[in-house]
Amino acid sequence: MTGIGSAATRKVMERLAGPSGGTGQTVGALSKIDSDGPAMRAQNATAELVERAVAVKYPLVSVYCEKIVNDFREKFRSFSGSVEMAIEVRHSQDRLEGMEEALEAQADAVTTALSSSRGDWGDGMFYGGGFEVSFGRMARGGRNFTQAAKITFEIGVSRS
Repeated sequence: MTGIGSAATRKVMERLAGPSGGTGQTVGALSKIDSDGPAMRAQNATAELVERAVAVKYPLVSVYCEKIVNDFREKFRSFSGSVEMAIEVRHSQDRLEGMEEALEAQADAVTTALSSSRGDWGDGMFYGGGFEVSFGRMARGGRNFTQAAKITFEIGVSRS
């Protein structure tokens, strides 16, 4: 089980940062203002903690492993199960108007990138295409107001 969560996080980040297949909907295309695109971190930390620790650039994308399940789907493998992953997209702006629409567009970019990368990811990992999106409430923070969307999904893992 050593390193499966970290390896899955790296694979997800590669897919999010990679080419979009002509749709222009990679996570790198989220920010039209900054040519560097949004900040992407392999980290499970609250927005408040991140804002206090480093200079934050929005939208902020956090990728992390929530859960590792070895249910021995394949009898003679050392690991055969699933890894539950999460991608949080945090958006911040100075006005409430248009905030929800901007966050929905950013979450849509993430789900489009995920949908276009269904199948075998190599290293014994595969993604079936299912995901769940949940939207948080608006609150103070970031550039005056902030809101987050969380995309959760499962990656199948089979290793000897």
